[in-house]
Amino acid sequence: MANQFENLVQSIKSKVRGLKKPKKKAAYFKMDKSASVKVEIRSLKARQLIDKTLKLADHPGKSTLS
Repeated sequence: MANQFENLVQSIKSKVRGLKKPKKKAAYFKMDKSASVKVEIRSLKARQLIDKTLKLADHPGKSTLS
């Protein structure tokens, strides 16, 4: 019986704590990246990989592509 009473008191305490905390509202909605932005990011990453590969190709045997 005491255990049930403790559980009831704990659940009431947690509900009261939840009511006291101010809830933040999002100032904006997060938007997904558009298709053109995704393509631009992929091409930028590809360009960086090509540049890194060409730089390593200029100095064979120095380091590896990782």
